[in-house]
Amino acid sequence: MASSTDSPRDAQAPQSAGSAAAPEKPSDSYVQSFARGLSVIRAFNAQHPAQTLTEIAQASGLTRAGARRILLTLVGLGYVQADGRLFRLTPKILDLGFAYLTSMPFWNLAEPIMETLSQQVHESCSISVLDGTEIVYVLRVPARKIMTINLSIGSRLPAYCSSMGRVLMAGLNEAELDGVLRASELRARTIRTVTDIEALKAIVADIRTRGWALNDQELEEGLVSLAAPIRNRAGQTIAAINISGQANRTSAQEMLERFLPPLLEASEKISGLVGLRT
Repeated sequence: MASSTDSPRDAQAPQSAGSAAAPEKPSDSYVQSFARGLSVIRAFNAQHPAQTLTEIAQASGLTRAGARRILLTLVGLGYVQADGRLFRLTPKILDLGFAYLTSMPFWNLAEPIMETLSQQVHESCSISVLDGTEIVYVLRVPARKIMTINLSIGSRLPAYCSSMGRVLMAGLNEAELDGVLRASELRARTIRTVTDIEALKAIVADIRTRGWALNDQELEEGLVSLAAPIRNRAGQTIAAINISGQANRTSAQEMLERFLPPLLEASEKISGLVGLRT
């Protein structure tokens, strides 16, 4: 994807502690030092690829001494490199994310189906999973530049105003859905964005019934997307697949008429592969 003219942090920044329901911290098993190490790793992002000790301490909420111990440990393990006063992540950090993808081998089987779908509709195709109030991209087959924000594997977008996010939320029970929506920062990203919780619940209920979601320029002006669920053998929604296009080239209605059948076919094929592996 081409570089962003808007802030790409919207697509790639990790969620803040207050943006989603935080996991409980069992007093007898919570390893605080490990959690602090992860907070140091998350301090690095596209806007801050190299930082000083003081900056990292501030970003992670740690003391300078605490951040320094963790940084030196990460340097010793090869995940961080020191360049004078600046620290930056090394490519070895990709091992952590790659472990997730390789632990779920059916994603490799899904990619050819996505490529076929993208070639068929001549639009971008992606798969994401739900993480708190956000979706995280785990597979992507780009076609053309359709967004002003960067999207790649590991990118994040808000669930409440994205087609895949709404499909994934449709797989939650009512209590879980309510928790996600109330933890979300519901803001109007465009004039079309729905931000009312009750209205969003109604939209998600409709998606749960019909089995797909259409998003017409709620995430970004000019962006239209169509999403469907990927289910495991038990029928639980574990991921979502979507097609994204430009409204000035393909209207929401045209996308629905032309792209929904091949999208549903692809989602069913991938769900079938998931069922064989789980």
